[in-house]
Amino acid sequence: MYSVNVPVPGRVRTLANELYPELVGFDSVRDTHSCLLKRLGDADHVAQLQHRAHRALEGTPAVEATITGIDYFEDPPLGSAPVVYLAVESPGLEKIHDDLTDTFDVIEGLEGADYVPHVTLARGGDAATATRLADREIDPVTWTVSELEFWDGSYKLPVSRVSLPA
Repeated sequence: MYSVNVPVPGRVRTLANELYPELVGFDSVRDTHSCLLKRLGDADHVAQLQHRAHRALEGTPAVEATITGIDYFEDPPLGSAPVVYLAVESPGLEKIHDDLTDTFDVIEGLEGADYVPHVTLARGGDAATATRLADREIDPVTWTVSELEFWDGSYKLPVSRVSLPA
């Protein structure tokens, strides 16, 4: 599965690392962090898929994003529950997501009106632990999203980047 992801700054990765001791009881804890912006699907011709994504993003300006707290999906549409995440507030990212849905099909239950910008921390654990984490106060982290990544989910690596002009 290919996607467009938002790289997060070191301050967000540091926050995730600080929370790690409280996440070890979950089935899966993320060791890399980004914000999934739009799933693009699989492709026989990766270069064409990448080209479509880059074309769809042409002229997209840089946007602000803020980690506002910790939350969780109690019953996610895919995978094990709960999913604990850092909540991302960004009307600009939501607009870019909406724009990408004009070029790429929406995955029902996950995208379009159901899209929630977030940075996944862990999944498949105890609901009480997820609730306790969500009640925890954190200092907001704000940054300017000045680039996006074309992400290869099979290898869990960015393939290319798209700069967003300031």
